[in-house]
Amino acid sequence: MFFHFGVNTFTDSEWGTGRENPAIFNPTVLDAAQWVDTAVQAGVSLVILTAKHHDGFCLWPSKYTDHSVISSPWRNGKGDVVQELVNAANPRGVDVGLYLSPWDRHDPRYGKNKEYNEYYLAQLQELLRKYGSVKEIWFDGAKGSNAPNMTYDFGDWFSLVRELQSSINIFSDAGPDVRWVGNEQGFAGSTCWSTINRTALSIGNASIVGYLNTGDPKGTDWLPPECDVSIRTGWFWHKSQSPKPLHQLLQIYYNSVGRNCVLLLNVPPNPTGLISESDILRLREFRKAIDTVFSSNLAENCSATASSQRGGKDGGFGPENVVDGDHLWTYWAPSDDDDDKEHHWIEFRASDGPLRFNVVRIQEAIGLGQRIRQHEVYADGKRIASGTTVGHKRLHRLEKGAVHALSVKIKITGSRATPLLSSVGLHFDPFWHPNPNGQPPSKFVR
Repeated sequence: MFFHFGVNTFTDSEWGTGRENPAIFNPTVLDAAQWVDTAVQAGVSLVILTAKHHDGFCLWPSKYTDHSVISSPWRNGKGDVVQELVNAANPRGVDVGLYLSPWDRHDPRYGKNKEYNEYYLAQLQELLRKYGSVKEIWFDGAKGSNAPNMTYDFGDWFSLVRELQSSINIFSDAGPDVRWVGNEQGFAGSTCWSTINRTALSIGNASIVGYLNTGDPKGTDWLPPECDVSIRTGWFWHKSQSPKPLHQLLQIYYNSVGRNCVLLLNVPPNPTGLISESDILRLREFRKAIDTVFSSNLAENCSATASSQRGGKDGGFGPENVVDGDHLWTYWAPSDDDDDKEHHWIEFRASDGPLRFNVVRIQEAIGLGQRIRQHEVYADGKRIASGTTVGHKRLHRLEKGAVHALSVKIKITGSRATPLLSSVGLHFDPFWHPNPNGQPPSKFVR
């Protein structure tokens, strides 16, 4: 979960000017514990705060500028939003990440390469030394068209991050640990590889967004994609906006989590310093819907067979592993001696009458790499879904609605190496109402 919060929250803006008076920042009932509680109830494990956005206002008392909470009336100038978030998150077992905007519309050093890069490094050092373990640091290349020319020393910044927090994940268009998915709609490509070539990436380069969206099966670097999208139209809170409807959030979920990505959902606190009740209610609805769909797996009550299995019947790699509840380290592996290496399959047969489902979930043993290039799903011999990559998780929400079938077969028709399936699910989504002609609702067509 992303928390976009700052002076923009009080000016009804998305991009501040840098000329805002810090006195406007006064969230009178700010409660970071409420933010974290909202995240926990939504099933979130990591929260990221905009410690500084493009306007340059700092949510912590930086030694290197007075354009911060120091100059605001909030907590009589002694407040620290970053510290309050850390204090709220740690006891709940929620990880914390930070965004420090490279573009700074306030600081006079911006545009002076040496001076500003040193300033930025100093602030990075503050954030990564003062607040304990930071699990993700967010970088981007956002910058207005009329901004002063400025060369960011990303190499130096990344080196400092690594020096101060060795286990941190660094996010940017170019990784090096987590990559941007290439848009802010929360949609990954229908083909989405975790692998990519970092040498082809650069931060702020609009020409690579397609490559970021799909990844590269021949890529030599492991950079899983992260889908950032806001629960509202804007990233900061605006009185005129309301949260996206449930069907849109579910579509985002299927096209992010369901396409081998991490979903980073922005939920902006309002000017009082709280998450708005309308957003909390929508998040509860969203969490309940996800639980409703995926809490029951029809495949668990089926018999499972496969084209072959490594080590034979008692080798430990049988098809029963895909429904054992371990989605990572137990898996079905076809035999390396299988003569038909391009058509491995696993099949589920119902014993108590036809299965009714409209979602098929497939997961690879991602700890051993991403392998599957092409796959198909059949119900009683009729193809009901097909796709390319699987990765950590592939969700097929069936375009023609619910299927009734006695058998379901998943065929792996193309793979970089022996495919390893860790989990398969057959689920029913009661919120999915496709058009009668079998196409998704037009508002979702991309």
